[in-house]
Amino acid sequence: MKNEYLPSPALVKSIRDEGADTKTFRVVFQDQRLMDAFDYQPGQFVQLSLLGVGEAPFSISSSPSQRGFLEFTVRAMGRLTRALHRLRPGDRVHIRGPYGRGFPVEAFKGRDLYFIAGGIGLAPLRSLINFVLDNRGDYGRLKVLYGARTPRELCFTDELERWGGFDGVEVLLTVDEPDGSWRHHSGVVTVLWDKTDISAAGGVACVCGPPIMIKFVAMKLVESGFRADDIYLTLERYMKCGIGKCGHCNIGPKFVCLDGPVFTYSELDGIPDKERAV
Repeated sequence: MKNEYLPSPALVKSIRDEGADTKTFRVVFQDQRLMDAFDYQPGQFVQLSLLGVGEAPFSISSSPSQRGFLEFTVRAMGRLTRALHRLRPGDRVHIRGPYGRGFPVEAFKGRDLYFIAGGIGLAPLRSLINFVLDNRGDYGRLKVLYGARTPRELCFTDELERWGGFDGVEVLLTVDEPDGSWRHHSGVVTVLWDKTDISAAGGVACVCGPPIMIKFVAMKLVESGFRADDIYLTLERYMKCGIGKCGHCNIGPKFVCLDGPVFTYSELDGIPDKERAV
């Protein structure tokens, strides 16, 4: 029986700067058969490790519709992430997974989709956005509402422009602290409600970002008429094992690594406020 704690080696193929202290790593498993067979849902995560440094959970930011590689978008914040930022193409990492529950892409078919993100929270939504665009005929209108503290902290700037070029797709950007070259909106992401039409009728909202942002965006969506079952939140917790054994990621009776990291807003009802991620 396979040891569920045993990771598989993978090689870094390329590294792309995304913004302030953020990089996207493209990796491939050394075992080509494993790479060919690896499948996942947008919103799932893996446990990624560097031998002698540590292991941590990272959302998969690439789309399962784009085969042959995996991508992870990492902000340098701690010992492991800073070590990852020192890697070069050809270096080795180790991966186990995928884990958790992702976005129900089948249930989204035929519906308008609203993607609302803050900072590096766009990474797991990027996986879903690219999946939807690769299967464009299955889904309705798309709106991407994305905010960050400064223009330098926006991720995937080239892709944001590309997404906006698709028929039926609108991308709106805002920052808290604009600089002299900024030509988009200013303020927190909820200011974008007044810049476009947001209709709960037939719509689904997918949200990821800092907890305080998620809280106020979820409240704004409910005020806008969205049912709690149509609001999907990607939560962050330190998932030490990733398989529901250690208890590090529980919020009330739920485990983020097993029951999430994607939850509907209604699934969080009854969890005490102090234990909620929103």
